Amino acid sequence: MYKLFKRLCDILASGIALLILAPLLIPIMIGLKLTGEGYIWYKQERVGYKNKRFLIWKFATMLKDSPNMAGGIMTTKKDPRITTMGGFLRKSKINELPQLINIFKGDMSVVGPRPVMPKSFEAYPPEIQDVIYNVKPGLTGIGSIIFRDEESLITQVKEKGEDTWEFYKNTIYPFKGEVELWYQANESFITDIKIILTTAWVILKPESPLVYMWFKGIPKRPF
Repeated sequence: MYKLFKRLCDILASGIALLILAPLLIPIMIGLKLTGEGYIWYKQERVGYKNKRFLIWKFATMLKDSPNMAGGIMTTKKDPRITTMGGFLRKSKINELPQLINIFKGDMSVVGPRPVMPKSFEAYPPEIQDVIYNVKPGLTGIGSIIFRDEESLITQVKEKGEDTWEFYKNTIYPFKGEVELWYQANESFITDIKIILTTAWVILKPESPLVYMWFKGIPKRPF
């Protein structure tokens, strides 16, 4: 019953949000069309519910050929491939708002583990791969909150001359998997509302420890 209730909430929330945010989204679309390389949308294959693939929607924030340029799929804080408007859109998380379309369609939910690229999915330990998407991926989630500084972490690793992919594979993804298992064990309407509110709060207060104060029993980040 909860999955049906959550799906109804997703449809209602994403539909209303798209209508309310239209005055913001339309100028951004025009701005993207007139700047950078002139394209608005970025669609990328991600792993979703029950490990099925789907195309995620984002506002374009990087050069179109960026995956084939230096840096590959890893993005650092001041990545030279980020477009004129891209830095602001990424920092404010506005670039993620087109995923409201994915939510309305049913590819995603408002709250859940972030959908990752197939290569990144393979970095999860096998036992995590089997279960992490037993719930729909989300626009935000507990892992997104804890790793809100992910680009900064990757930048620091790169500046030290270390392998960023190894850092993802051996450090970030195993812990993200633990956090998302905590979410599945504690999934509820109240938990989802608290995650949404915490997401908004940490955008304004990035250093806030609220996530560990509000969510009991959640694994603490070791780094």
